[in-house]
Amino acid sequence: MTIFFLILVSTLISMALYGVGFSVFGWLLLIFLPLSIIGFCDRFQTKHSILRNYPIIGHMRWLTEAIRPYFRQYLIEGETEGAPVHRMFRSIVYQRAKQSLDTNPFGTKVDTNRIGYEWLSHSLKANLNNVKAEKLRVTIGNHQCKRPYSASLFNISAMSFGALSANAVKALNKGAQLGGFYQNTGEGSLTPYHLEYGGDLVWQIGTGYFGCRHNNGNFDADSFADKAAEDSVKMIEIKLSQGAKPSHGGILPKEKITDEIARFRHVGRDEDVVSPPTHSAFSSPLELLQFINTLRHLSGGKPVGIKLCVGNRQEFFAILKAMKETCIYPDFITIDGGEGGTGAAPLEFSNSIGMPLRDAIVFTHDALVGMGLRDKVKIIASGKLFTSFHIVRALALGADLCNSARGMMFALGCVQSLSCNTNRCPTGIATQNIRLSKGLVVQDKAERVYNYQQATLKATAELLAAAAVENTDTITRQHIFRRMSDYSIRSLADIYPEPENESFINGSIPELLRSDFHSARAESF
Repeated sequence: MTIFFLILVSTLISMALYGVGFSVFGWLLLIFLPLSIIGFCDRFQTKHSILRNYPIIGHMRWLTEAIRPYFRQYLIEGETEGAPVHRMFRSIVYQRAKQSLDTNPFGTKVDTNRIGYEWLSHSLKANLNNVKAEKLRVTIGNHQCKRPYSASLFNISAMSFGALSANAVKALNKGAQLGGFYQNTGEGSLTPYHLEYGGDLVWQIGTGYFGCRHNNGNFDADSFADKAAEDSVKMIEIKLSQGAKPSHGGILPKEKITDEIARFRHVGRDEDVVSPPTHSAFSSPLELLQFINTLRHLSGGKPVGIKLCVGNRQEFFAILKAMKETCIYPDFITIDGGEGGTGAAPLEFSNSIGMPLRDAIVFTHDALVGMGLRDKVKIIASGKLFTSFHIVRALALGADLCNSARGMMFALGCVQSLSCNTNRCPTGIATQNIRLSKGLVVQDKAERVYNYQQATLKATAELLAAAAVENTDTITRQHIFRRMSDYSIRSLADIYPEPENESFINGSIPELLRSDFHSARAESF
């Protein structure tokens, strides 16, 4: 685009110098001189064979490629299409965020006969007054926690300042403050923008220890203790891995690193900030639990948990065995599905690594039950959760509460332009470009985040009431059904039978998990 601008300016200057007016000849010169220069440059450049063979018109290839995502999204895409998020789900978030009509006319657009279709089993005893949205809260904190936290059922998942703009972070926090739910800071440090409006926070500590690190990148206990003492910080989350790029570490392109980000994270600006794939503060399950104990002490007894995308099941069993051996228990485990989103991730990691959320919730819940630990640890689900049915299904599978990142981004105004990793986000959400981020008005977007969360909680309460369930503890896998084939329907309880409490300890281990369980050691991942 720069070369086109320079050619146009030079042509206009030439016309002015030679006194060429805007006669027919002038207009022809204005059009054909730049095209001739472009064609000449195309013919003799060596990088693109298409331009050498088809000067000028070859540029149409790049133009078409640039507008393809927008053309498809607005003119071609159906309600149940679109990637990574279907248009139907984007639309419901927009409608609820703006408090516009969110009802559905003329019946479902979903193919109810497709294999994999799922639905909630309703009851003739339904009473919409039995479940109140404002009461959908979960207390997090076991007997080792001095300051338990009452969390909303639906919250903002981890998104860092740096990946998001300052205005986006502030709008999310203001929305959380209005609705009484929490915002996860992401691993990019606890910043003044997270604290400005006093919304509840879960401070995530990643492998880079941003905001609580020494110059060599190792954990700084003093810095952590200072920040963890903030009243807004309600819980601490140790990130082991994330669904979009498990075992890879976070990526912040250097183009998005400002002086401010470098200061908050305690990093430099000269290269991409890539978090290590593993922690330096611990190297075994036993050491991980000691680190949890340390953070619990340094934070004054606030709930401390871990976040991971389930991978090697043996390693997860090793953590559970370490819990039994040390009697140290995290207050919660956040399960990030392999379908999780991020601003930047290698294609292979996004597509082909990490257990999907539904399977991961089932495995985590069943493993905790089988080890007799379920009553000590809450499960938080995160990964493509947009609607009340998504929440209810996650609860039925074994989760206690849910987080959403992309849902909250849509509430902020995200249009799925897929430019999060370019610093050119057109809505001012995933960019550090001041000109673009100024377009995001904090007060307006905070209201939309609040509206979306509240409307989704209300719909969740209505779904639970429709199933004659009075609280989230009593929704089970028996309430959700899935079409397995044209002639077969099964409940999730039939597909995923639950183990008895402490059955793994007593030797009753499902055959598919037996090898992973017996090979797990508390001393090693």
